[in-house]
Amino acid sequence: MLPDDVIKRAQRVLIHGKGAGNVLFSHEGLSLWGGVDPHTSEVIDRHHPLSGQRLAGNVLAIPCGRGSCTGSGVLMELMLKGLAPSAIIINQPEDILTLGVLVAEEMFACSIPVIALSSADFNALEQVTWLSVSGDQWSASETLPEVDNPARPSSLRLSEFDLACLQGEHGKAHQAAMRIITRMAELQGAPCLLDISQAHIDGCIYTGEAGLRFAQTLVEWGAKVSVPTSLNSISVDRQRWQQQAVATGFAKAANDLADAYLNMGCSATYTCAPYLLEGAPQQGAQIAWAESNAVVFANSVLGARSLKYPDYLDICMAITGRAPYIGCHLESERKARYVVKVEKPAQADEAFYPLLGYWLGKHSHGRIPAVVGLATAGMTLDDLKALGAAFATTSSAPMFHIVGVTPEAVTLDAVIASQEVPVMAVDGTELAKIWRSLNSTDAERIAMVCLGNPHFSLSEIERLAGLVLGKEKAPETRLVITCSRVIYEHAQAHVSTLTEFGVEWITDTCWCMIDKPILPTEEHTMMTNSAKYAHYGPGISGCGVRFGSLEECVQAALTSQQVFALPQWLVASHDSL
Repeated sequence: MLPDDVIKRAQRVLIHGKGAGNVLFSHEGLSLWGGVDPHTSEVIDRHHPLSGQRLAGNVLAIPCGRGSCTGSGVLMELMLKGLAPSAIIINQPEDILTLGVLVAEEMFACSIPVIALSSADFNALEQVTWLSVSGDQWSASETLPEVDNPARPSSLRLSEFDLACLQGEHGKAHQAAMRIITRMAELQGAPCLLDISQAHIDGCIYTGEAGLRFAQTLVEWGAKVSVPTSLNSISVDRQRWQQQAVATGFAKAANDLADAYLNMGCSATYTCAPYLLEGAPQQGAQIAWAESNAVVFANSVLGARSLKYPDYLDICMAITGRAPYIGCHLESERKARYVVKVEKPAQADEAFYPLLGYWLGKHSHGRIPAVVGLATAGMTLDDLKALGAAFATTSSAPMFHIVGVTPEAVTLDAVIASQEVPVMAVDGTELAKIWRSLNSTDAERIAMVCLGNPHFSLSEIERLAGLVLGKEKAPETRLVITCSRVIYEHAQAHVSTLTEFGVEWITDTCWCMIDKPILPTEEHTMMTNSAKYAHYGPGISGCGVRFGSLEECVQAALTSQQVFALPQWLVASHDSL
């Protein structure tokens, strides 16, 4: 326990301010989107040690954020509702939560302190029940003085265009956007900004009034994007929300938010898988994407270059065409910091890949991994999509390498930071633990099968159509697919087969935004082949979630049943991985 009279200094102050409260401590990072209810501040990530706790008025001490880029939006929403933590303490590099506070400070004059501690000081907080923060000081004492926010000299080099934006020469929207970008770049230690060729916006998800006010304010200030800019899944299906009985007030707010981004010149793509669309970036392209799975796929599988950018920073970069020259934009920062040896079991189905991705993320601690042993496994783009989404759910790292599969990992030596990086092996027992954790219930009666998180691809739709051809779905079990409008149109040859089988289609939105009344109104069990949704689903829906392969999901749709048993290939692989 820290003595009351001991005043210590933070290793670094990210956002200055003063706050105090009971300490909510965890060694595990937390995604606020899907992990915290923005209306109550309760931690709803049922896999997290802080599940059930409320952030409001407490000091949140976690190593870093993780998972969804929308965490910045949830934090800003909490701040404007008076439900935010009184302070945030971290000990690893952190952009998503910090950016949420920074934007609230810039746009709404609302702030909380964010400080980083050394590992030793951070770990000591596990034994602390209450503390206060003021500037760079923290203590169990209630008498910390007010500390002014000191002016810090900046080493950030700005171009003539950057300076002109800051001086308001390109309008108020450019000025506000550049202020946010440069403040974030200074916190990250970027030497300068760089030009980007495209952007993907995650801030179009409706988390509450704060995000809508932010976007509409930019529109009032004349904001227009300067590079091709796609939109992530939004919070409603714009074409079907009425027949889905979505509340009118919520649908209006979500649609108003989407319209604000369209008014800024963004494209109506409405997908969490922009890498499936025409115009996806090429290897080496400098881009500014948000949406965690999309960033991981772009960096890892396409070889494009983006940080895991938080909501609201994404539109600022789209407006100015500029981004901090830091992180995965740099060749040196794309190197693997640990190596994982793995062998896919001979009988394993495609569920192996999301299980592996989830495990990789939990063991990454913000580091980029290099995986060896899958060069001859015949991985498809759908396998990489599933692995990447699971990895992005449990990790704050923006990419992975798979030697012999992903474009930069021609050899292991090409992607590791040094010959001394740690090496570990995946144990089948560990993957079995992941499987059990993703099956949040042992219930075997399945009310709904949920597919498309991230959005279903054309090849996944084709495969599903083949699996159900000539078969009859159980009437008491619903099968629902989310995908982009573009993929839905391209899949028309299979849509009629699947619709006749009983598939319900949802476009524009995705499972992490779908709630009642689309979901079961009573406590039921859902099934998915997505590790991402198996992680977030119980907290978002209040339902039990079962995880399995696509074939197992189809079997559940046919029979309304899914036996609760470890897959045979995983049982047999315990000692062979």
